[in-house]
Amino acid sequence: MKKILKLISKNILKTIYGWMAIFVFFALWEIASRLNLLVNPLFLPPFTKIVKVLWGTMVSGALWKHLFISLQRSLFGFSAALAFAIPLGLAVGWFKGFENFLNPLLQVFRNTPTLALLPVFVMLFGIGETSKIVVIFWGSFWGVLLNSIAGVKNVDPQLIRASRSMGTSSIRLFLTVILPASLPSIFTGIRLAATSSVLIVTAAEMVGASKGLGYQLYFYQSNYKFTEMYAYIFVMSIIGVTLNFVLEKIEKNSFRWRDEAGTSANK
Repeated sequence: MKKILKLISKNILKTIYGWMAIFVFFALWEIASRLNLLVNPLFLPPFTKIVKVLWGTMVSGALWKHLFISLQRSLFGFSAALAFAIPLGLAVGWFKGFENFLNPLLQVFRNTPTLALLPVFVMLFGIGETSKIVVIFWGSFWGVLLNSIAGVKNVDPQLIRASRSMGTSSIRLFLTVILPASLPSIFTGIRLAATSSVLIVTAAEMVGASKGLGYQLYFYQSNYKFTEMYAYIFVMSIIGVTLNFVLEKIEKNSFRWRDEAGTSANK
């Protein structure tokens, strides 16, 4: 019983210590703004005022309406990115000739900033929903693609040789060895792309949108309502952190066998 209580106390202290930096940051923010130290309260309102405004938008329902629209756009673009990036990444990683053919083009596109292409997408697809979904798709695509390619290329060669020596066909080798071994890397790409999709939709909604978190952020900034602006920035941060935390837990639980295999190998 004492060991259990000690373990619980240790975990609680560890959690408090992990959150301490955040508490200190918000406390310094509140003090600096209230006492007008180093910052102008007009441009950086006290954190408690921001929380109060945020609570008001939650109670009125305004926040949920814009949040739903932004998440819907992110989901469409993100889902389309997964549908294209994973099969393409597996093919590029598995077929050497295909990789040599596509690699120069992929290098050019992946090093082009996503937001730099936003005006291009607007010209091609208009200022409606399509251009916003396309820019989210583009920004999410590359993380999943590159991690899918890396997942295939980093499969242990000994596993491949052992499977081939037993007469395993190429299709069966891919399905039973390459794909399962690539999944952890692919999921890492999915996690990074998911958080990116939420961030990209914010920028996309600042151009030609009338709804969404990004639109609200731009509207309040343009009208010098900085307390409301920070409230929506805070919401976006919470979404990104929450999404990353959930996907991290799913990844850890789904691929627990990888850690256990590594521990067994070390022994």
